Amino acid sequence: MADSNQRPLVPFNIRDLSPYVAGKTIAEVEKEYQPPQISKLASNENRLGCSSNVKHEVVKAMQEIQDYPDPIARQLRDVLADLNNVNPENIMIAAGSESVIANLCRTFFLNNEETITADATFVGFFVQANIRGVSVKKVPVTEDYRFDLDAMAEAITNRTKMVYIANPNNPTGTYITDSEFERFMRKVPDDVLVIMDEAYFEYAKEVSDYPHSLDYGYDNVITLRTFSKAYGLAGFRIGYAIASEDIIANMMKTKLTFEPTTPAQAAALAALGDQRFLKKSKDVVEKGKKRLYKFFEKHHVDYVPSISNSVLMVLSTEKQATDFTQAMLQEGVILRQTNAFGLPNCVRITVGRKKEMEHFEHSFEKVKNSLEF
Repeated sequence: MADSNQRPLVPFNIRDLSPYVAGKTIAEVEKEYQPPQISKLASNENRLGCSSNVKHEVVKAMQEIQDYPDPIARQLRDVLADLNNVNPENIMIAAGSESVIANLCRTFFLNNEETITADATFVGFFVQANIRGVSVKKVPVTEDYRFDLDAMAEAITNRTKMVYIANPNNPTGTYITDSEFERFMRKVPDDVLVIMDEAYFEYAKEVSDYPHSLDYGYDNVITLRTFSKAYGLAGFRIGYAIASEDIIANMMKTKLTFEPTTPAQAAALAALGDQRFLKKSKDVVEKGKKRLYKFFEKHHVDYVPSISNSVLMVLSTEKQATDFTQAMLQEGVILRQTNAFGLPNCVRITVGRKKEMEHFEHSFEKVKNSLEF
């Protein structure tokens, strides 16, 4: 008979963990609803795909697939170092920025330390912190869905090891300005790490008051970037961190040894070499956002202006958001209700190609009369 005082097989922090639930795939929607057209506007992927250069380089890389990948991705690291005006030793490359977040949680937290972030931000950070058993202090976003940096600074205690800021934020598309970032950093102790998750950097970097975190030279700031968004390589899983040499050296100790894969490294190098595709991707997003704003204003729908590749639609209630998302799904438009992000009455729409946005608009007008808009 088992001892009633026996320790649990699964730790409490894992047993009680709410896993990340991804949006429905195209195959799932096709099987369940058989719509005549499917537009996947749920996951902030690049709906143009990726650079045409990628396939050729990946096929070449497959000739080395029997060998383990370069564990530090030397060639890619050198290119990224030149691009960002840092040393290669300032960069760690991993299987997507979420893998970097997992690495951060493995590397830096001691028992009883905590992290601070917003209550409506990237779910992956909550998951990885909770896996490590780290206490997450969530500060409410402002009325205009922005990080409240003043409140976050006030929330720092001697237990705080890390502050996580997504800039632009996911799912809101909002951002902190350069003056807000500078004021915040003056309040942050040197022994508190500030994670600047810049997954949407390529879409945001030309906004006049957007802070490029690398430009400040803070020793306690870790910048995260990814190839999953503007470069269209989400399926390859590749992202990176940029920080001081000391921080990166310690993160390298806990990184999974052979990530990212050889094909992923080749894909990233090819993507970086095609700036024309990157510009086209950004142009499609900018035009698509303007079109979406105009459409929402025509239909008197509240939304949050964005500098990323998605727009947050604000509805009155969680039920309304749920009903709308489901009705659009049946029309073949896959959207992301943001209840998991702490915003149950909102829906995130990825900006897609012209035909996808037309599909969204047509489907919206078809279902809106059956809902209480």
